Amino acid sequence: MSIDADRIYCLLSQVPEGRVTTYKFLAHAVGSKGYRAVGQILRNNPYAPHVPCHRVVSSDGSIGGFMGNRSGVHIQKKKKLLRGEGVKIKGNTLSDFSSIVVSDFR
Repeated sequence: MSIDADRIYCLLSQVPEGRVTTYKFLAHAVGSKGYRAVGQILRNNPYAPHVPCHRVVSSDGSIGGFMGNRSGVHIQKKKKLLRGEGVKIKGNTLSDFSSIVVSDFR
């Protein structure tokens, strides 16, 4: 079963500034276990910045990837965007992950 990219973009657009979600929660919201497929969909996000893919992180609260990269300038850009929204990051992990994660989509 393939994941509907437009559905992922629609769900992600519901995540407010200063909050994050995970690849896993987005996959579950569309009835899938395809966490990596969600990452591939977001890698090609044609609606950025209106669909804020920088707000998607790994389930353990670490930064995850951004724009198809897991290190370097792209990750620095993701951190800058998140910090600009008030998200606290220490190293590559969100300090306040459990209090800002959006896990339930309707």
